[in-house]
Amino acid sequence: MLTLGVEEEYLLVDPRDCAPVPLAAEVLAAADLAPALRSGEAQPELLEVQVETATPVCEDLAALTRHLTRVRAGLTAAAAQHGCRIVPVGAAPFALDDPVPVTDGERYRRARDQAPSLVDDLMLNGMHVHVGVADEEERVGALVRVRPWLSVLVAMSANSPYWRGRDTRFASWRTVHFDQWAVSGPPPAFRDIADYRRRTGALLASGAIADEGQVYWQARLSGRYPTVEVRACDVQLTVADAELFAGLTRGLVARAVLDERAGRPRPEPPEELVRAGVWHAARAGLHADLVSPVDGASRPAGAVVEELRSYAAPGLDAAGDTGRVAELWQRFRARGSGADRQRRWYRDAGRAGLAEHLVGSTVTGLD
Repeated sequence: MLTLGVEEEYLLVDPRDCAPVPLAAEVLAAADLAPALRSGEAQPELLEVQVETATPVCEDLAALTRHLTRVRAGLTAAAAQHGCRIVPVGAAPFALDDPVPVTDGERYRRARDQAPSLVDDLMLNGMHVHVGVADEEERVGALVRVRPWLSVLVAMSANSPYWRGRDTRFASWRTVHFDQWAVSGPPPAFRDIADYRRRTGALLASGAIADEGQVYWQARLSGRYPTVEVRACDVQLTVADAELFAGLTRGLVARAVLDERAGRPRPEPPEELVRAGVWHAARAGLHADLVSPVDGASRPAGAVVEELRSYAAPGLDAAGDTGRVAELWQRFRARGSGADRQRRWYRDAGRAGLAEHLVGSTVTGLD
């Protein structure tokens, strides 16, 4: 059994118009006193309009869902004490005219000094899924095997079509925007754990990044835990959506570990095709062709999603998640992705309707 943990990033907004509000310190102080939240579950992020949460280590999706529901509810209550709400959206749909304050901390100030224009605009929120894999070599192997499927996760989980009051024409603007950092996008195809350490060490030694936390690949080995950390997904509107992508991610990693143990050849897709596949997935979501990780051909998104589900099937079986993920996928497909829902809400009721639904989606699961 491979364990699970999820980190989620949220935007703090005014519930009347969904404009970001820099109240992270106040909300986190209230969260520390909230009976529903445990110590350390709510943390600051880079900007004062964001907060981050982390679940405990979980063995099954049911436990993960309980923790996500509890944490979202507790943080929502803490935010309400200060007249704001948390919104699980991949990119801020509306923005302030002035630069957003950076959280008071050495690491955050250093990031702003390094790239002020990027940091000022980094109102982006992801969902990071940690899958526990005890053996280091198996972790690297799983990372390399999951790498070609990151583009499909991006397309499925897209939840950031709006940015600064405009439709970007991308389903996941977060993916494209975040790729401006020095070390971002899909990870390299490492040979083994020694190769991983050598190459990340070289990045640090060169000064290209200030610390390991700036290794912003869409999947990486966690620097704190014995996990494969998959960071490709936008934060999800509802707990059910988060559960779906946590389950799919564990299924992919579990299948990859099975293949490692069986000695099956690792995939070797061309680097440029992997990167191009992510860009097209971020642009189109589930409404155009995607680059298939199976053979590099362009196929309708629905067909490529089924390829991912087929690849992950042995891992889902091993984790006991097959039935639950199938149920969640049927519900998700009927509603559409977060990007689809946001565009539907905006089309039906404009900015006010989008704001209302985004604020309501956090705990209620509003469609």
